[in-house]
Amino acid sequence: MILQDVIDDIHALYEDLRVYERKYGILSETFYELYTSGTEPDNDDWVLDWSDWAGAYKLLIRRQEQYCDTVRKLREGPSSLTTLISGASRHEPVHIAS
Repeated sequence: MILQDVIDDIHALYEDLRVYERKYGILSETFYELYTSGTEPDNDDWVLDWSDWAGAYKLLIRRQEQYCDTVRKLREGPSSLTTLISGASRHEPVHIAS
């Protein structure tokens, strides 16, 4: 996986989460906190949405961590942030450490 894949996933996940936030009227962070504390939907029709919403939010958190870890490691090394941006703008792959 490369950094651009992570960025693309983050943008797509934000779009997915926005749909749920508009539908249910709360932000994903609030929803996820309630969901992980055991809150169950009042309406059986919401079960699949809530499961998908929680999965998308959990994946967003993972992708954000991957992004931050990669950028932090690059900044600690000989490369500067300017070097990272320069390479990324030329679509040079920045590999994500597993």
